[in-house]
Amino acid sequence: MTVTQEEGTNQSELDRITQKAQELATIFEERATKIDAEGRFPYENFEDLKEKGFLALTVPKEYGGNGLNLYEFLKIQELLAKGDGPTALSLGWQLGVILEVAESRNWKEESFQKVCDLIVKEKALINLAQTERATGSPSRGGIPTTTAIKEKGGWRVNGEKAFTSMAVALDYSIVTVDVNQTGKRGFILVDHSLDGVRVQETWDSISMRGTKSDDLILEQVLVDEDALLVEEDIKKPTPKGWYLQIPAVYLGIATSARDYAIKFASEYTPTTLPGPIKEVPEVRRKIGEIELELFNARQVLYSTAQKWVEYPEQRVTMGSDLAAVKHIVTNSANRVVDLAMRIVGARSLSAQNPLQRHFRDVRAGLHNPPTDDAIVYSLAKAVLG
Repeated sequence: MTVTQEEGTNQSELDRITQKAQELATIFEERATKIDAEGRFPYENFEDLKEKGFLALTVPKEYGGNGLNLYEFLKIQELLAKGDGPTALSLGWQLGVILEVAESRNWKEESFQKVCDLIVKEKALINLAQTERATGSPSRGGIPTTTAIKEKGGWRVNGEKAFTSMAVALDYSIVTVDVNQTGKRGFILVDHSLDGVRVQETWDSISMRGTKSDDLILEQVLVDEDALLVEEDIKKPTPKGWYLQIPAVYLGIATSARDYAIKFASEYTPTTLPGPIKEVPEVRRKIGEIELELFNARQVLYSTAQKWVEYPEQRVTMGSDLAAVKHIVTNSANRVVDLAMRIVGARSLSAQNPLQRHFRDVRAGLHNPPTDDAIVYSLAKAVLG
């Protein structure tokens, strides 16, 4: 019997992947401070991910991957993010776009198999390149200014993409384009070894530094005719469940901050107290608040992911659900890190303390699309019309 993406993988295989993710998270955590301080891409982390087969986690089983469904994917993302948020978020873009196609099969099957083969056989790093400075986040529905013009021998691509995570390390990008300047949005596969493809290193963010979300410049790039993977109607956007990887990652970062704060509270004994500060009522109250935030965030995230997996016929109406989850979880993650820092105190502001890195990283979740304002207005529109 063919296993669908909704069914996911079997429990023993999932347990094996989970164990690997926990091991990788421990390794990533040891490297995180140095990579963040240097503001560079975590190449060594991705070599480990490639070695463990993690680039193919959401590739369907028939194409040599693990076939993880959304629920399973988010669990792994949260685990990896406990070790290093930027690494997990970057990996999630590749895993997520493949998961979307595995669920919808909206590409030509030969195109999807080609991309899956690149990942499985060549361990290729691939990401979506959608955002443009002129149009802002693609979630707001703008037509790309990047163009793909049909000519003899293929498509001529020109444009600039901003916030392209992993840009310096990518083998391929799936670039959104205006197809023949018709106002139709297409997704076109661009090999980074082609003439005219270059990366402009503009990423100077204090958050998620390791994602290296630089600009991708495409100047007269000629790609094959079959590089156009799919065209979509931007007037009829479909909910994208895999975007829940964003709150899953920030939940993982928050959990790492929680673990540090509890360890600190259990070990730090100032001379003014008979025991560790975990016995102080106010510290215990803050820890309790942290636990409530994490409990609520996980319930919201994973119950929604489970609904997505178990009731695929309802996905077309889940846009508001997905937006609400992103808002709730990312804001909870920020509150958790803030509470953790209040427990640890001024030590949390040390450049060597992981909490200040978690604080900077988790803030980025508020700015990943959709933003809080867009979510609130979309929820109002859903009920008011």
